[in-house]
Amino acid sequence: MIGVCSGRPVSITGLGCYVPKRVLTNDELAQRVDTSDEWIQTRTGIKERRIAAPEEATSDLSIPAAKAALADAALTGAEIDLVIVATITADMPFPSTAAILANQLGAESAAAYDLLAGCTGFVYALTQGYGAIAAGLARRVLVVGADTLSRVVDWSDRSTCVLFGDGAGAVVLEEVEAGGFHAFELGADGAGEMELFMPAGGSRRPSSAETVAAGEHYVKMNGREVYKFATRVLSSSAQAVLEASGRSIADIDLYVPHQANLRIIEHAAKKLGIEKERVFVNVDRYGNTSSASIPLALCEARQEGRLKDGTLVLMTGMGAGLTWGSSVITWSGGRDNEH
Repeated sequence: MIGVCSGRPVSITGLGCYVPKRVLTNDELAQRVDTSDEWIQTRTGIKERRIAAPEEATSDLSIPAAKAALADAALTGAEIDLVIVATITADMPFPSTAAILANQLGAESAAAYDLLAGCTGFVYALTQGYGAIAAGLARRVLVVGADTLSRVVDWSDRSTCVLFGDGAGAVVLEEVEAGGFHAFELGADGAGEMELFMPAGGSRRPSSAETVAAGEHYVKMNGREVYKFATRVLSSSAQAVLEASGRSIADIDLYVPHQANLRIIEHAAKKLGIEKERVFVNVDRYGNTSSASIPLALCEARQEGRLKDGTLVLMTGMGAGLTWGSSVITWSGGRDNEH
């Protein structure tokens, strides 16, 4: 699915993020499983990740990120029309984490729902938020990417436990005078469902003493196949959205890919022909935070002065489903004058 944005420009007018205080280093992991700092860094580029406190759920990570994004946009929760939370680790099966979050923010009249598209969730949610505004269904949308992956990782499985971390990022979408989103490209290949999945906890295999004992509520991943998929689709999706937007990779000021693995990012950048100076990377500090990955990167890029009004940004994600998605946006923080 690919679409070119038309009509009044819609952009990100508020940005916020949050990560838990607890830092888990590779050396600490080496005390739990047969691994080492050198082994992890060589294969993933990850040095450390953040781990939620026992009392922190996904909504708890989302609240400070969302409040920061609202403050950045000079808005209150009551002014938000729609809340979308992209996550694979909702507080509970229902109600949605988005509804819980909306209540905490005072967004009493907002529609709210969760979106599950694996690590591509944030890009999917951006697309839906843009669509709601472009269609006249909403004026202001809060999009949150948040995951507490430490709760669904088997800490005795070296192939997965070294990869993931917890965090949240949030953005506010509104109409602006200029700039904003140019195009989106989304896709999914359900044939790869068993390459990255959680076996139990749904209607096919409801939770039971047997599924818990068998460790079927943890992330299962075929690392080799996911790597092959990621290195292929990150570049192909990026190329498709660039073509749709009438841009080339040479026009891009900042490339913000999903922070899954440094080797995947480097492979995609090389295939796209974009030098590392234009690629944002923070996977070394946070690991793979799933739906929080791209908004966390956007936050840090702005803090470092790499994200300013007029910056042309390419975002690309991929994840369970198997899903993928990309967007091109001219960064423009100013809202229209009707606010």
